[in-house]
Parts: sequence; structure tokens; C-alpha cells
Amino acid sequence: MVDRFFSEPELAELYGTLSADRDDLRFYLPMVLSARSVLDVGCGTGELLHMAWESGHTGRLCGLDPAGAMLAQARRRRPHDVEWVLGDLHDHVWDGEFELAVMTGHAFQVLLSDAELRSALAAVRASLVPGGRFAFETRHPAARAWERWIPEYEVEFTGPHGDVLRSRYETEAAPQTDGGLVTFTHTVTGPGGERPRTSRSTLRFLGAQELSPFLAEAGLTVAEQYGDWDGTPLAGDSPEIITVAVRS
Repeated sequence: MVDRFFSEPELAELYGTLSADRDDLRFYLPMVLSARSVLDVGCGTGELLHMAWESGHTGRLCGLDPAGAMLAQARRRRPHDVEWVLGDLHDHVWDGEFELAVMTGHAFQVLLSDAELRSALAAVRASLVPGGRFAFETRHPAARAWERWIPEYEVEFTGPHGDVLRSRYETEAAPQTDGGLVTFTHTVTGPGGERPRTSRSTLRFLGAQELSPFLAEAGLTVAEQYGDWDGTPLAGDSPEIITVAVRS
């Protein structure tokens, strides 16, 4: 099931404002520009593919997302120059069509079970040309990001129509070990707390050692791993596990 924040048009419209100026998109953009064909899995409003097109990419750009409201935002901005596909990796089969596949915005963490993870990785590998790359990130469990998802960290922002809104996260359950699940709520309200709109989500936190066997089983070889968006090496206290894997 698609989270409410992505499935409802009014909330999907807020996504671009809340996720503006993203370090992950700046990190992935050079990879996208160097590939003639790109599949963005969980593309959301398509910001990375918009950036690639605006930066002069002349090859194939394809965005896949299960949330129709998010794709509506993507199509509104660029209806013809990018392929926007509704669904997920189980709904569509691409056979060796892309030089690069990406999953940004921690979308990889919505793969909650081992079966989901194996199926998705197999589909990604099948979509790649021989030697094609798969780039994605997952939050490092050791950084315990969920401990900062508390109401005290409420953020005020200006919505797309000029209204002042507030955004806050609140963790409901946290993992006890690597590979555990974190459930949290994301609530957007008016400045005085009126009109609360809440979405409930669950993410999986996998460490690098837990992730590697899944990639190997799918026929994906880790080529590079980083610990943050500035390209620093992966370490035990890194906030991210950013992986570039190659179809072997």
C-alpha cells in the first residue's frame, strides 16, 4: 500500500517543497548524465530526471512509481520528455534496457521483507544491460536516525500556495537489531496546528553486512560504497550506506 503522503494529491504537492535542495540528487546527477538510459525506481515527483533533462541529457529517462499522485506532479512539469510509468518493479518487466538504475530518497528502505528485497533486486538486475549499474542508499542503522524523529524537531515551511505549514515526525517503534523495522508518522499542519494530515510509514534499516548477501544473490557486485553525500568512505558511524553495484 502506498503511504498517504504520496497517494493523496494535496500531500503529494507538498513533497517538492519539503524535499527541495537535496544532497542525494546532486550526488546521483553525474551518474545519470553519464548513462544513455536511466530507470529511476520510486521516482516520486521525478526531480532527479527533471534535473537530468534540464542539464542536457539526450538519452532515455524513465521514472517508475506506484503513487499516481506523485506521478501527476512529475507529468505536470514535464509531460513528454520523460517516460512516467505507474506501478512498481513487480508490475513491469524490462530486459536489459538500462545502463543505470537508481533508487533515491531512501526508497530502498520500503522493501520490508526478505522476499520483497530479493524480488526487487532481481527485477533491477534484469532491467540492466551487462555491466549496468544500480545506485541507491539506505540510512546506516548505527546512526539511529529514528531517534531524531520526534515532535520537538518540528519544521516550519512555506507551501506551494504561499501558506505557512509545519511538518513533524514521530517514531512509533524502533529496531532492536540491524534489519529491524521503524514505524513512524509524518504530520503536516497549519501554523496553529489546524488541519492535521498524517501519514504512517514503515522503513527497514539494513547494515552493510546484512545488505551484501542480498546483492550477491541477485547477481549485483558492489563496486563503490560511501558513507555520506560528500563521497566520504563508508565507516561505522556514517549516516548513510550509499551503494553503487554492477550487474555481474
